[in-house]
Amino acid sequence: MASSFAAVFFSSAFAACFAEVCTIPLDTAKVRLQLQKKAAQVATSGGGGGMLGTIMSITREEGVSALWNGIIPGLHRQCVYGGLRIGLYEPVKVFFIGDGGVSLLANKIIAALTTGVIAIVVANPTDLVKVRLQADGKATAVKKHYSGALNAYATIIRQEGIGALWTGLGPNIARNAIINAAELASYDQLKQMFLELPGFTDNVFTHLLAGLGAGFLAVCIGSPVDVVKSRMMGDSTYKSTLDCVAKTLKNDGLPAFYKGFIANFCRIGSWNVIMFLTLEQVRRWIL
Repeated sequence: MASSFAAVFFSSAFAACFAEVCTIPLDTAKVRLQLQKKAAQVATSGGGGGMLGTIMSITREEGVSALWNGIIPGLHRQCVYGGLRIGLYEPVKVFFIGDGGVSLLANKIIAALTTGVIAIVVANPTDLVKVRLQADGKATAVKKHYSGALNAYATIIRQEGIGALWTGLGPNIARNAIINAAELASYDQLKQMFLELPGFTDNVFTHLLAGLGAGFLAVCIGSPVDVVKSRMMGDSTYKSTLDCVAKTLKNDGLPAFYKGFIANFCRIGSWNVIMFLTLEQVRRWIL
């Protein structure tokens, strides 16, 4: 019997939120690295120190709790985005395959692209507030702009208008559709491939390998759009996606699009492993 959407949504949202809590310090470091401008790298938090240097600098200058800046909107995001993109994946995949059809990789990619777009259109405001709070540190701003998540939502609406909550939607759609396809489709495909090999069963080890593979592909494919998304959401001076791409390329060079790559892989790789392991266990428990 097919599982109810509510049960699948709950298990997906729970797994995504648990992974978010465990890995958000890496995400905060990644965002700070992505927001660094070439001329200010040494002066900003973590300048020249990479992921570990950024984490240590944030901890030293702002306290350990600053590593969890944005956790509240991060959980908001994962409840909405994580629940929708994962919860809708199977029914959308079945829709594209049709009754009795064969589950091809192309069907999985199209399904994941579709659910990624739907989910992030709904969840973009939570993503924006999360990035703003992560970027709003002592070493990256003259003063604290927001006292918390609710204050950030209210301040952005008051000062920039309600439409500002969808700032960066273009690169965010591109980023999340691409990464969602890389994560869900590759996890689905890798798990299927592993289970066809001798000695592999549907257990934690198989889930671990598939999750790592999905995370690596997601970072390799999604880093450039992730950088653009973070810069647009963290700095409201960019006029458009093309303006952000052009200025980043002109001022910081092509390598800037892979700035924070190690932090991003540590974050997304570990996030995928934790999320998929949790999801598989929760599904067995409630479905």
